[in-house]
Amino acid sequence: MKRVSVVFLQAVLVLIGVVTLSLLIWLPLTEGRATNLDLVDIYSDKFILYGYTTSIPFFVALFMAFRLVGYIGQNKVFSPTAVEALKHIKYCAIILSALVVLAGAFIRFTHNKEDDPTGFLAICIVTTFASIVVATAAAIFEKLLQTVVDMKSENDLTI
Repeated sequence: MKRVSVVFLQAVLVLIGVVTLSLLIWLPLTEGRATNLDLVDIYSDKFILYGYTTSIPFFVALFMAFRLVGYIGQNKVFSPTAVEALKHIKYCAIILSALVVLAGAFIRFTHNKEDDPTGFLAICIVTTFASIVVATAAAIFEKLLQTVVDMKSENDLTI
């Protein structure tokens, strides 16, 4: 793979991380009830803290994707480290989807009867679906890559 492509993909991953982090910092300030609160009260809200905790698997998976693209650039794509990176991405996606489902269930069953949780639940459904797609793709690629790594190691032993 060309070095320019690898650097471009890594730059896109860094951009995704920076945009996500800035949204995590900025969005709590725009929340409706945040107008009457100071910064400590806004960022110490239990649900905001849960959102930050939930974002940890996302950033770990993003970092693993960054490393995986680096392995591709170094022609180490058929190595056990690449398989491990895909395994971590798969587990992070599964954890993220479970945490988002828990948040959606919490909001669904404990929301104020005057509030309409439909928008939040729709975001939860889309995020869960995207995480499941990423986990499935990572599992498929992990299995394929593990097969290739096993075949490569057998081939190295016979020569």
